[in-house]
Amino acid sequence: MAKSQWSFESAIELSAALAAKKVSSVELTRDAIDRIERYDGKINAVCVRDFDRALAAARDADDARSRGERKRLLGLPLTVKESFNVAGLPTTWGYVPQRNFRPAEDALAVTRVKDAGAVVVGKTNVPVGLADWQSYNDIYGTTNNPYHLGRTPGGSSGGSGAALAAGYGPLSLGSDIGGSLRVPAFHCGVYAHKPTYGLCALRGHTPPPLPSIPMDRDMAVIGPMARSAADLSLLLDVIAGPDPLEAGVGYRLVLPGARHESLKDFRMLVVDSHPLLPANEEIRGAIEKLANQLTKAGARIARESPLFPDFTGSSRLYMRMLMAFLGAFFLPEVHAGVQAEAAKLSPEDRSLRAERLRGMTMSHRAWVFDEGARAGLRAQWRELFKSFDAVICPIMPTPAYPHDHSEPQEQRRINIDGTDYPYTDQLAWPGIATLPGLPATSIPLGLSRDGLPLGVQIVGPWLEDRTPIKVAELIEREFGGFTPPPMFDD
Repeated sequence: MAKSQWSFESAIELSAALAAKKVSSVELTRDAIDRIERYDGKINAVCVRDFDRALAAARDADDARSRGERKRLLGLPLTVKESFNVAGLPTTWGYVPQRNFRPAEDALAVTRVKDAGAVVVGKTNVPVGLADWQSYNDIYGTTNNPYHLGRTPGGSSGGSGAALAAGYGPLSLGSDIGGSLRVPAFHCGVYAHKPTYGLCALRGHTPPPLPSIPMDRDMAVIGPMARSAADLSLLLDVIAGPDPLEAGVGYRLVLPGARHESLKDFRMLVVDSHPLLPANEEIRGAIEKLANQLTKAGARIARESPLFPDFTGSSRLYMRMLMAFLGAFFLPEVHAGVQAEAAKLSPEDRSLRAERLRGMTMSHRAWVFDEGARAGLRAQWRELFKSFDAVICPIMPTPAYPHDHSEPQEQRRINIDGTDYPYTDQLAWPGIATLPGLPATSIPLGLSRDGLPLGVQIVGPWLEDRTPIKVAELIEREFGGFTPPPMFDD
């Protein structure tokens, strides 16, 4: 099937077309299904298909519209990361022993998008345990980047990023603790928003076979992905808010509006690299180009500030606190091996690898002290956002790299302008927003010389999610956004 006029339209544009009766939900859903059937043999983004129920939901949406119903996502097809529970479908997180686990009820976020009228077409691929920036596992295989099939689409929401870039519907649900929304958006040339920590309830986004109950997972969030910046707000508004099991059915959180409506009114700090983990020449060039464009548009741009928290110190703290949380779930024999490695560390070893090992074996007492340091970091960010409205910085140090499934991950290397760095040190750039729990919006910035997407993240103040999203919208409007992958733009 040839590309339809709707395949790469935004959710807002499709909603307008549905309201004007230029297209039906069934037609949009069939278009997404047809593209999956045509292209996904090459990409492998949608690992669980739910086409029959999707078409039934699309027919229901068209019937509801004909009765005069109006809902935010009515009739829009979307995909959902495999890690979200969808009643009757497998939720495995890539764990082979859980390949037959089928939850009886939807995750809260899935319930909310369905209640808003969305049509769930299928679930998208992930790495095992959501623990990689490549999306592969022994159940569903490897997901490829739509711009270069030999390269990663990112992870852990890699299937969602690839699905959006290939035109499998305008929206997707993902999650993030180590860049898992922002990294695949970056590598696949689309948009994503990591919400403020705690803004969106996590119930039902839980490793199988754990029960679907309200649960806090330190630093972990769920959030929207899309091909257009404005669509992020559309989906965020649907999934945001506390769990009614904890906050009461009548409770509703109201986010403040964006600080400004025009680029000329924004004050932004632009950070293009750092000695701890430099960004490569092409990413620095894309950031420089954006900074110049923003300056010409009247925005007030600074390249440095004494208010910017120490990147090296905060990255070390993030590595410890992240791995203190993730390491709690290691199998006993794995944890014993980690303890043996950590015992060999010299006190003078302040490498990020050493901090990760310390985090995996951290005592609760040490964690409490690190939590105090994080509180101090949040106070630093609050001070910074009195002088700036947003911080623009890298998401990852390079564009999408070739598939590398070698284990352990600590032995992998990422090449940055001719110098090799530890693969897992790449956590540092996503961690800049994750550790303090700040909102961050990932935006595309065109393509590299090799045709791979480039991009940045826009970090905003606590609970002011609409500010970085608004900056993303204005940049998209003024300078352009998503570029369809040539091999799938037909």
